[in-house]
Amino acid sequence: MTINAFTREDGLSMAEICPFRALRFTPVAGEIEELTCPPYDIISEEQRLEYLSQNPHNIIRLELPRDGQEPYSQAGETLRRWLNEGILQQDDAPALYIYEIRFSVDGRSDISGADGEKRSIMGMIGLVKLEEFEKGIVLPHEETLSKAKTDRFNLMKATNCNFSSIYSLYMDDGGEEETLDILALISHDQPISEMTDESGLEHRLWAITDTGIIAQIQNHLADTKLYIADGHHRYETALNYRNYLRGQGVPEGTAADYIMMMMVEMNHPGLVVFPTHRLVRGLDSFDAKALLDACEPYFDIVKEVDLSSVDEALENAYISGSHAFGFYTGGNRFTLMTLRDVSVMDRLLPSLSPASRTLDVTVLHTLVLERLMGIDKENMANQRNLTYTRSLEEVLHSVDSGEAQCGFILNPTRVPEIRDVALAGEKMPQKSTYFYPKLITGLVMNKLD
Repeated sequence: MTINAFTREDGLSMAEICPFRALRFTPVAGEIEELTCPPYDIISEEQRLEYLSQNPHNIIRLELPRDGQEPYSQAGETLRRWLNEGILQQDDAPALYIYEIRFSVDGRSDISGADGEKRSIMGMIGLVKLEEFEKGIVLPHEETLSKAKTDRFNLMKATNCNFSSIYSLYMDDGGEEETLDILALISHDQPISEMTDESGLEHRLWAITDTGIIAQIQNHLADTKLYIADGHHRYETALNYRNYLRGQGVPEGTAADYIMMMMVEMNHPGLVVFPTHRLVRGLDSFDAKALLDACEPYFDIVKEVDLSSVDEALENAYISGSHAFGFYTGGNRFTLMTLRDVSVMDRLLPSLSPASRTLDVTVLHTLVLERLMGIDKENMANQRNLTYTRSLEEVLHSVDSGEAQCGFILNPTRVPEIRDVALAGEKMPQKSTYFYPKLITGLVMNKLD
């Protein structure tokens, strides 16, 4: 398949967004609720087997292959068989797809400012031309791990397919009214697919096939920058795969030059970012009192705070713009640490932009974990003494059970902070954000030939 590119009159680079014929499950495969799954990287082996026991055609067989001696090759063979058997089929006409998730956020324990009200996040799925980050069209915001990229590359080589979408954000300079007009194009149409997953999230999908409307959307979004919210590994893998194919003689302009991407306006009211907390384990000389003493010159420290007030304390810091963490070592108390003077980060990280060096996660990683606890960047990347969790409950359990020596409870990273770091050409520490809800895998796929 060849896709015709388009360029701006002034010759500057622009985002290329194209419709595509999505690969989707047919009724032959079974009920859509039994065929989809959450992102592969949050699924345990037990969950994987459970999905397959419900329906052997579940997308997890392709997205997270574990069958046979050569699981990636097996995934490729399975994909070809499902195509031949009519389990999967491409839509007749190229389309841009509108995807909506309806969900609730329970309580305040894992996100400042969010309550249990019903929410909806809606965006558009299309093909986006792969661009190196240096061009400033598609921008990352987090560091990635090489092991995950190797896994995804092997899968792409074997299947030549995108099974899940990159999740990106964009800013619509046309204003809120115009943005809503784009998404309202499907307001009176029936979804081509809808389902409720095992967590109670409602997923709906529409297809826009009108070529005139598609052209308007392409032109409207052409000048926007796309900020990767989730899927850094898969985007970098797609770049590597494109370059690999070029080395094999595949010409420029084919489907491998594009990747399937979900695009959400950055000011969408349903956008939710959870914090990712930190757990420290296995340090030879961990001493909580000594650590707090070392933190005294930099932080206002309030000890022996009742654990029931951790949400309120971090919420107040979030609202005021302060950089604060909950430091937990067990029991029903925690220590509130609030950075006293942000200028210390200017001295520690003078080469970084203000956007990067004043992030809560940067303050924690650079000042506390690296400088005061001796956990260097390589250690963090390999997760030798540092692990990550979105669950406050897991922080408490891991420390109380002795699995972890201490936990740091964080506030979520703000969406404008993500934008500003990406615009500065920098990346946050890994696991700085957790966008919720995750896009479900299996509603649409992108076949690269």
